[in-house]
Amino acid sequence: MRGNFEIGENNFVELNCLGDVCPVPIMKLIEYENELSEGIKIMLVTDHSCTAESVKNYCHSCKLKLEVVEPINGVWEMYIYK
Repeated sequence: MRGNFEIGENNFVELNCLGDVCPVPIMKLIEYENELSEGIKIMLVTDHSCTAESVKNYCHSCKLKLEVVEPINGVWEMYIYK
């Protein structure tokens, strides 16, 4: 499932989870979680509210920091970092 790890110009890795339903977004996040280091964030993009809740719960349980933005109604950008 994992593609090439590439850090974008804003120091984040984008995980496109549009259309993915649980548990696929969490599985993608777990795959890339080890790549997190100081100053690097994962941006997970989803269009499912249940995924947004699952990611929030996962980050809380793993003590990861999370910022959530809803740039358009029904699409969430979730920034995950240590």
